[in-house]
Amino acid sequence: MTTLTEDPPLRLRPMCEADLDAVMAVERAAYPYPWSEAIFADCLRVGYCCWVGEIDRNIVAHGIMSVAVGECHIFNLCVHPRCQRLGLGRRMLRHLLSLALRRQATTAFLEVRASNASARALYAAEGFCEIGTRRNYYPAGKGREDATVLARELVSV
Repeated sequence: MTTLTEDPPLRLRPMCEADLDAVMAVERAAYPYPWSEAIFADCLRVGYCCWVGEIDRNIVAHGIMSVAVGECHIFNLCVHPRCQRLGLGRRMLRHLLSLALRRQATTAFLEVRASNASARALYAAEGFCEIGTRRNYYPAGKGREDATVLARELVSV
């Protein structure tokens, strides 16, 4: 992969089953408790909005979202650690929210680790507000960690 600068050329496209090895590499690099390949395969199978972001034909980001009954739920938004802080997560998030709006969703929801300050800052900057807590939601080094539940209205993205 070439040296990355602010605002690198990110190509967004729908995820397919052939992408799962590369998606898993990003997931494992970014999280101590990654999703399994089976979870990603199930998301594809049931028709969730599954997208990847590529730089130089290398998958460096992915996003998974469901849209139903006027709501969207972002389940996974991940950027490879080498590519973080370049605006790629924001671009993927805005893309997913734009898709949700086109599918007539009016509210977006997501969970984020309570300890993930950078993700929380991104979501706050994009208009998400805290609406609750899911206790012991995420696996953690010593037991479980709470998730902060966030939401925003989708009137414009």
